[in-house]
Amino acid sequence: MSVMGHVDHGKTLLLDQIRGSTIVDREAGRITQHIGATEVPIATITKICAPLTKLKFEIPGLLFIDTPGHHAFTTLRSRGGALSDIAVVVVDILEGFRPQTIETINILKRFRTPFVVACNKIDRISGWIAHPSEPFITSYKKQRESVQTVLDEKIYEIVGSLHEQGFSSDRYDRITDFQRNIGIIPTSAMTGEGIPDLLLVLIGLAQKFLEDSLHIKPSNAGVGTILEVKEEKGLGITLDVILYDGTIKTGDKIVVGSLKEPIVTHVKALLKPRPLQEIRMEERFKSVRYATAAAGVKVAAPNLEGALAGLPVRVVADDADLEEIIADVSGSGEIKIEQDPIGIIIKADTLGSLEALAHELREAEIPIQSAEVGDISRRDVINASTIKDPLLAVILGFNVDILPDALDEIMKEDVAVFTDTVIYGLLDSYEEWAAAKREEIKAAKFGEVTRPGIVELLPGCVFRQSKPAVVGVKVIHGTIKPNVTLIKADGKRIGVVKGLQSAGEDIGMAKEGMEFALAIEGPTVGRQINVGDRLFVELSESDARLLDTERDSDILDESEIKALDEFLRIKRRDDPFWGK
Repeated sequence: MSVMGHVDHGKTLLLDQIRGSTIVDREAGRITQHIGATEVPIATITKICAPLTKLKFEIPGLLFIDTPGHHAFTTLRSRGGALSDIAVVVVDILEGFRPQTIETINILKRFRTPFVVACNKIDRISGWIAHPSEPFITSYKKQRESVQTVLDEKIYEIVGSLHEQGFSSDRYDRITDFQRNIGIIPTSAMTGEGIPDLLLVLIGLAQKFLEDSLHIKPSNAGVGTILEVKEEKGLGITLDVILYDGTIKTGDKIVVGSLKEPIVTHVKALLKPRPLQEIRMEERFKSVRYATAAAGVKVAAPNLEGALAGLPVRVVADDADLEEIIADVSGSGEIKIEQDPIGIIIKADTLGSLEALAHELREAEIPIQSAEVGDISRRDVINASTIKDPLLAVILGFNVDILPDALDEIMKEDVAVFTDTVIYGLLDSYEEWAAAKREEIKAAKFGEVTRPGIVELLPGCVFRQSKPAVVGVKVIHGTIKPNVTLIKADGKRIGVVKGLQSAGEDIGMAKEGMEFALAIEGPTVGRQINVGDRLFVELSESDARLLDTERDSDILDESEIKALDEFLRIKRRDDPFWGK
């Protein structure tokens, strides 16, 4: 079972309620940073679910995998699909769906993984009276009708959000077919309310979806996926592994996935966390001779340098199978990401993270030139500096460091580097920077270009006839600024704008609809210009050509495009190819 969802919606705290631990208090910033796993024995689940049912369950327990974000799920792979059989998507009942919630559900859709929604933090609903550790269905009945109404409204908002993602859903106690509908279980990770309901639904789904596999004994040769590669005092480099098939024993020959050649080594020691203990937080591991799927286990072995989270671990039961297993594991570290001749460079800590980041970039139509696992190096910066498009001379690093030689190179090159430990945060940073960069590029390219505009002389607003003429005008389309030259509809040049005033104050610019006093050096009112005349900003042919070719970009607003079109009609009456 993978527990997933938006940051700070209560994933780890929910697991703490189930296992009776305080893992969340030991997390940096109370945010999960790494993947963890906890075995919950069936005796614990039976005890928690006792208020709801006295049935005996067939499965030996549940293995919960706590993820730091949606990206981690893509790291958890078995052969041909997602490692988790079922997922729990945790949603804050007051906040509803957030960016990571949607990204999580998209990943679950991609892997066709069944899931339920734990609608968490019901204790924060105004007026909610907590009944610690009670099933939701009994606690709900004890609430005031107004509180029940608020909760029901929040649940239906979640139902609506799931409908937008293509799923039919309802509160779990109103569902008869969980294969056709997503169950929503209201919970409180703070009070424990709804935890019995959640576990009962999960046990039911596990027995339904995994009915066939419950009666199959694991094969002899263990198969697992690396959660984390760590260095442990007295053991050296170790692997936290989810064993999802078969058995692994001390002394077994194993093949471990790496970005280079697979590592062939022998199991020196196997350590298991105690029941209800989180594998990455456990301090008193129990040394075991063997472990059988499904289980979280720490593997100590020589020569594990280069092992990579997300890649497989396979036990070699027969040396005759060694070459075949090496060939099979070799392909697991291959990076299968579509790359472009020109694009940004991405780096990540694991293969699954890299693929998740690449997927989000593809969705945002951002091209990728290079995608690699590892820290940001000097070579990455040099490669990014060769990209001519300033919006793509960029490196995005997910959960990686910037090496010292890379930092030196960044100071020399015009390369933007972004790092983050949350994918959507990384993308937000890039897109915010890219938007500002586009404005900077636009300002550099179009800062000196005259913008099109049209004004009309208003009746009863002649303040001075000449030297300069000062008249009241209204901007019909476009933009008017000082120092532009004005022409009439017949193409004759009238004069130069010396200034704009509104309410007795000088203004630097006027847009469509504005009325103000305009000073024009050159014409005399009653001779060259008259009330009701329309005057057009004169553009040079090069400026007109540039603006005409960029009309589909955001350089000109709709009003300025109208002014440009009217000006071009004037100029092209005599020369159809003017400004082309």
